[in-house]
Amino acid sequence: MSTAKIFTPLARDPKTRARTGYVDLPHGRVATPAFMPVGTNATVKAITAQDLEEIGFPIILANTYHLFLRPGSETIKAAGGLHGFTGWRGNFLTDSGGFQVFSLAPFRKITDEGVKFRSHIDGSYKFLSPEIAVEVQTALNSDIQMQLDICSAWGSEDKEVRSALRLTTEWARRAKARWLAEREEGYKGELFGIVQGGFDAELRKRSAEEISSFEFPGIAIGGLSVGEPYEVFCDFLASTSVLLPEDRPHYLMGIGTPEYILEAVENGIDLFDCVFPTRVARNGLLFTRRGPLTIKKAANERDFSPVDPACGCKVCRHYSRAYLRHLYKTQEILYSMLATYHNLYFLDRLVAEIRTSIGLGAFSEFKRSFLACYESSLE
Repeated sequence: MSTAKIFTPLARDPKTRARTGYVDLPHGRVATPAFMPVGTNATVKAITAQDLEEIGFPIILANTYHLFLRPGSETIKAAGGLHGFTGWRGNFLTDSGGFQVFSLAPFRKITDEGVKFRSHIDGSYKFLSPEIAVEVQTALNSDIQMQLDICSAWGSEDKEVRSALRLTTEWARRAKARWLAEREEGYKGELFGIVQGGFDAELRKRSAEEISSFEFPGIAIGGLSVGEPYEVFCDFLASTSVLLPEDRPHYLMGIGTPEYILEAVENGIDLFDCVFPTRVARNGLLFTRRGPLTIKKAANERDFSPVDPACGCKVCRHYSRAYLRHLYKTQEILYSMLATYHNLYFLDRLVAEIRTSIGLGAFSEFKRSFLACYESSLE
């Protein structure tokens, strides 16, 4: 059941597990570490595909659950997959839809076969199995698709976590079998397995061993950053990431702030994603080198300086804090577009600098100096 390697390591930091490399995918090479913007409905909110390309992103996410319900995978397939449907020329990673089933669906019933749920849109009943999740993502022509899994929430009981782990492993086996069949039919995308196990070190170890045994092209860590304290996140990230096979890309699902990104990279993570940067942008929070800036504050009313003097994005080059505050207060659509561009540009440049620091063997120093400045405003 082995598959071809898609990850090529390039450099390692001498003091940490941070590494650079690249992942070869159907729609181009992805330099790692890499942050992936989230486009739930096949669009990253408030920004065009052209602006994402301008910033330099080689890969974005789309959400299988939402696209499965609307407009439906067959419509997207008829358009030529997500790339034909959206005009995005880079890579797409799609999640399996499982997390949204468990977080959004008003009713769900989990069995060994899969999960039956009601659509949060119209209440109609749907069914998702590991095989169906692969088939839907294949119809979307995903460059990276994820296995159907069960994410255990922070505070879940032991019995629930063990059941989720058992099903995640079994569903991984079935997902890979279906994916291999799709590959024989000409599908080019990759399938990643997902490590679960809640907040139990032994269960995490067991899950990592089981998922690694299937030899997926890539492997993800799920079930972290789900409400646990930051210290717990760091502990389980460190103890889980060290168990992953070194020759595969490592994907940490659902993180997207500078602190979490730096912690992830330090622990050998190559890919990460989150809706946070774009969501908070629309709600008035902008990243700067000196920490988050709340644009609606009165102090910005006559501040004609850029959001971040150290940022070279077109928003910081052409617009002031005062103007952005005005747009926000008057609920102009342009505000969301500019704020989203800035936050994504900020993270893309941060990750680019991280890659450079790893190549120079200076990641630890970069992390320390960045956080010293970034966190000074949070004290």
